Amino acid sequence: MKKAGLYENAHLFLAAVRIFEHRNSSVPSVEDICREISFSSEEGHRICRKLEELGVVNVVEGAYGARISIRNHLIIEEIPRDDDQDSLLEELEKFQSSRKELTEKIENIQADQDKKKKDLFAELDRQIKKGLTDKP
Repeated sequence: MKKAGLYENAHLFLAAVRIFEHRNSSVPSVEDICREISFSSEEGHRICRKLEELGVVNVVEGAYGARISIRNHLIIEEIPRDDDQDSLLEELEKFQSSRKELTEKIENIQADQDKKKKDLFAELDRQIKKGLTDKP
């Protein structure tokens, strides 16, 4: 089964907001929406942030936590329908390559430090032996 992109998830998210409002006559929280459509809390918050940035929903902080209301549902149609997983994969690959480069750099620094230690101990050993041979 193909994983849904932001476009499909945005429609589900707004549908859950409407259903929750209809059933409970109150404005839902992100957790309420996630329970309604069986999303993880993290995924729900990610979608909510994206939709808030786009101007699709309003997030109102109140005494009982953040509540979600629909601002302009038509903006969803401007979201590209292609799966945003490709960009996520690209970002993941960039992150992994930067981590690999960082790991290699750390290993090189550690190898240089080990070489310096060996050279230092060899020099100290040489000086000690020289000092022992110089004394009568």
